[in-house]
Formats: sequence, C-alpha cells, structure tokens
Amino acid sequence: MQYKLSRRELLKASLGITATAFAGDLLHGAVAAEEAPGLHEASFYEKLESNTVRCSLCPWRCVVPPGGRGKCRVRENRNGTYYTLVYGYPCAIHNDPIEKKPFAHVYPGSMTFSLATVGCNFVCKFCQNWEISQKRPEEINVPYIKPADIIKMAKEAQPKPRTVAFTYSEPTIFYEYMADCARAAKDAGLGALMISNGFIAEKPLKELCKVMTAIKVDLKAFTKKFYEEICEGQLEPVLNTLKCLKDSGVWFEIVVLIIPTLNDGADEIKRMTEWI
Repeated sequence: MQYKLSRRELLKASLGITATAFAGDLLHGAVAAEEAPGLHEASFYEKLESNTVRCSLCPWRCVVPPGGRGKCRVRENRNGTYYTLVYGYPCAIHNDPIEKKPFAHVYPGSMTFSLATVGCNFVCKFCQNWEISQKRPEEINVPYIKPADIIKMAKEAQPKPRTVAFTYSEPTIFYEYMADCARAAKDAGLGALMISNGFIAEKPLKELCKVMTAIKVDLKAFTKKFYEEICEGQLEPVLNTLKCLKDSGVWFEIVVLIIPTLNDGADEIKRMTEWI
C-alpha cells in the first residue's frame, strides 16, 4: 500500500515549493516547540483551574493537566494553553484514486491529493495504517508545510486531482490544519474531503461541514462491544455524527469494513441497515 512517505521523498516532493520546509532547524522536533512554525493553539477547549484544560474536539473530552496530552497524543497542555503539535507536519502524502478512500459517488474516476499527520483518537486492532496513526509527533521527523504549499503541491500533482483528502490516520486530531487546508483548497478550485472514524464532537463537526465537499465515515460495527474491545472507542458518538451529517446537508458516505466473526453477524447487519 502506498501511503507512507519517507523524509527523503517528502523533501523531494516539496522541492521548490517553500524554502522554509527544508531548513534543517525547522524540522519537527529539531527546535523548541514554542519556536516551531507549526505550533498552533488548539481549537475547542476550555481552561480549568490550576492550568488544567478540557478538550472539546472529540467525545473523549480529555481533561489534561499541565505537561500532559490528550488520548490522541498530538495535543498538549503547556501552562494552561492547549496546543496542537501536528499543524503543518504531514507524514504521509500521496495522489490517490478517489475510490481508494473509498468514495463511490464523489467525482468517480478522479484523483485526490491525500495527506495525514500522525495520531488518532481510536486504537483499532485492525488498523492498516497503525505505523502513523499510533505514533507520537516526536517519533517522526518531517518538514513543516503550510496549507498554501500543500495546495500548490496538489495543483502540480499528476494526474491532476480534483480534491484534497484528509485521510490515512484520523483527521479530527489534526483539525486546525485540515480546516485551513480545506479553505485554501476551495479558494484554489479544489474540493475538500474528510475520511473519518466519525468520533468528533458536534460543534467542531458543524464548523467543518462549512468547508468540506464530502465526508466519509467508517462505521466499524454496530455493537458497543466491538467499539470498546476492538477499537478502544464508543459507538454512540459515531451514530450521533451520522445524524448530524444528515441534518447538515453536506454529502456523506458510510463505509463498513466487514471482519469475519467480529462484525458480520446477520442480526447485527440487519440492525445496522435498518438504523441507516
């Protein structure tokens, strides 16, 4: 599967787009985080007592003490301010057929310029991209690439893509970067796609729907047991996301990966299809 981009390949792919991306002292982890160009204050959190914060980006609603991180491992509390550590640091970039996402009814036959950072708010035992989804930001050294340069790369890619896709890991955890890239994509005449596990809070989801062309949600099963034991997640918030998407009017598709003996029971499939 071609989803990983080595540091050498990423540098080569980005050559000529931005000098900043190649300055050795700007590589992620090479400078103090406060000086890194990609350090952004996180959206959707509240400050509590004693410099503690509560994240409101996803349903985990992590309460994070100073110096701590959320369950996603990519958001950190620094003296009472919550930061995303992955803004501008994609670790995987590839120009894919849109059916690989997979979307069945969004620009069939087209290409989509796809990217991801490390991190996820689930721990799925069957994850095919675990090498990036379960990493911490400091475990992968990649150059900083601002949203405008991502879009420039997309516009120069061959075959020409019609969209930019946020995929491979869980885009919710790089929400700020995704949203800014999506806005830049639309300004450049490209669509914006999110490929997600659906584990996102309602308020950030509604904001995201304003800039997304389409969203694909992986409905991993239809039992609480599967979500809790196989994904270390929860089913109900994902169902709430699907209801919210239906009400939002944004185009969305649901994909179910059938895993024999785990989520393929006839009764489960029947209940799922009736709910949908």
